[in-house]
This record gives sequence, C-alpha cells and structure tokens, in this order.
Amino acid sequence: MNSTRAPSAPLARWDGEDSHIIAGRDLVSGGTWLGVSERGRIAVVTNIRTADAPDRAKASRGDLVSNYLRGGDLPPAESLDGFNAFSLITIGPEGATLSANRPSPMVTALVPGIHGLSNGIPDEDWPRKSRLISHFTDIIDSADNLPDTLLDLLATEAIDDSIFIRNKVYGTRCSTVVLVDYSGTGLMIEHQFGCNGEPVNSTEASLSFTPEPSPTAQ
Repeated sequence: MNSTRAPSAPLARWDGEDSHIIAGRDLVSGGTWLGVSERGRIAVVTNIRTADAPDRAKASRGDLVSNYLRGGDLPPAESLDGFNAFSLITIGPEGATLSANRPSPMVTALVPGIHGLSNGIPDEDWPRKSRLISHFTDIIDSADNLPDTLLDLLATEAIDDSIFIRNKVYGTRCSTVVLVDYSGTGLMIEHQFGCNGEPVNSTEASLSFTPEPSPTAQ
C-alpha cells in the first residue's frame, strides 16, 4: 500500500496493552491508517475524495483501524456518517469486510481474492488502483523475492503508469507491505519518504498471529 498522510510516527510495535498491534501512528488524532494485530487482524483505511473539506468535528477515521485492531470492533452501518468520507477493509477471524460511507453507508463481506482501495467510492474505476491490482496479480504467485518485488511495484514511476506519486501536498509518504503465511508468521516492511519523494527511513517488524476464535466457532 502507498499512503499519503498528516504528521505521523513510523511503523512500530505499540506499547502496553496494545503491544499486539504493529502499525504507524497519526500524531494528530492518535489512530492509524494501516496495521496488524497479532490476535489475527489486519485493517486499512483510505479517505474518499469529495468536494467538501473534512469536518473536524467528526470522529477520526484512524480510530476505525485502531479500534478494530484492539478488539475487533466495527461501527454499525448507521453510524458511519459520523466519519468523514472513507473506505475500510478489515480482515480477521470473522472474515474480510469492506465498510464505506459514500455514496451511502455500507458494510459488506468480501469474498476470497484480490481487492483494492482507492480514493474513489467502492467499485469506482480508479486507474492507479486498477493498474496496481493487475501488476499484483501477475507477480503474487511467481515472484522469487516477494517483499522486494512488491516494494519495487509500489515505487513504480512512469508517465502513463505511475504508482509512486511525487507531490509536496499529496504525494506518497510511505509504502507498506504486509505478508502473512499459512502458519501465521508474518513480516511488515515500511519505506518512508519526504515531501519530495526522497527516501527517509525504512522500518521492518516480524509478527506471529495467535488468532482469537471465530465468533461462529463452537
């Protein structure tokens, strides 16, 4: 995932009762945009581009991710208008879910497969998302060095096929890869970039899932 964001702390294991969470952190609102809980959860949120400026009185979209990672909590569809426009994917023992509040509040289960998020409404054609999914599909089962191959993909720059965006206001500020195998052993790698797209830092964290039982398990 490539992300653009406000002042933030890089990928790291959180402290105290949240030590099962590995994620970056929004230094303004305290939530996160993408993270993993070793209790078997992954979540990522993006804003949906609208003509309106964000309403600062609304709840932080980063809380959607951090609350899910902490305890599997997702707000019901009828409360989603309490956030500025967003799309959210969550993956956990209960399955994978897409939540969004544009064009109207929705919570829907995702079938197994490859899915993407963009700054458009769900299912809207978004060129960068479509290109990334196409490239990802081509390499996911054949790459020899998957972490580096995926990071190289996120760094792609081309006139007609650019994944990495250089822009002082809305450019790529970090690229993150999360890999988890069937045994629950995983790896997170994040590359951070400055406002001109120059490399600033790289962070890596290993993880090991100990999933909580599925709510439907007997």
